[in-house]
Amino acid sequence: MNKLTHFDEKGHARMVDVTPKAETLRVAVARADVFAKPTTLQLIAERGFAKGDVLEVARLAGIMATKRTGDLIPLCHPLALTSVKVDLSINAAEHRVEIEAEVQTVGRTGVEMEALTAVSVAGLTVYDMCKAVDREMKISDIRLVKKTGGKSGTFIREELSSSTTQP
Repeated sequence: MNKLTHFDEKGHARMVDVTPKAETLRVAVARADVFAKPTTLQLIAERGFAKGDVLEVARLAGIMATKRTGDLIPLCHPLALTSVKVDLSINAAEHRVEIEAEVQTVGRTGVEMEALTAVSVAGLTVYDMCKAVDREMKISDIRLVKKTGGKSGTFIREELSSSTTQP
């Protein structure tokens, strides 16, 4: 049975010691969705918000947040990231903005939390920029979809198609 790694034998919180681990290429991909009204998605597509281009601002917010993950989550290691990509697209048929982040580093610990932070903050940014016209938006299905590297090897989530419904 797997055990939680962020607690010592006395139950005290700790940062995991990664010193003995080998440096390997670590890659993580995460996704999230922001469900919104069709009129909101149309405004996003037309760049009709006074605050600017929603998708580009959210992309930058996700990238910036990725670099701050170690400051935001108490037991995460601060990492020297080698690549961060955040992509946002409108899926009008399913009434959502789809967000995907891919994060890479060469190091002793993975970048799953960095990828999850990127999509979370990008989703929050979409909400912030659009809340004046749509307070019913829903940030949903924040999930790790793939990770490679390290002792635990590769993880790939089996995605379910359209399992989530709009608000």
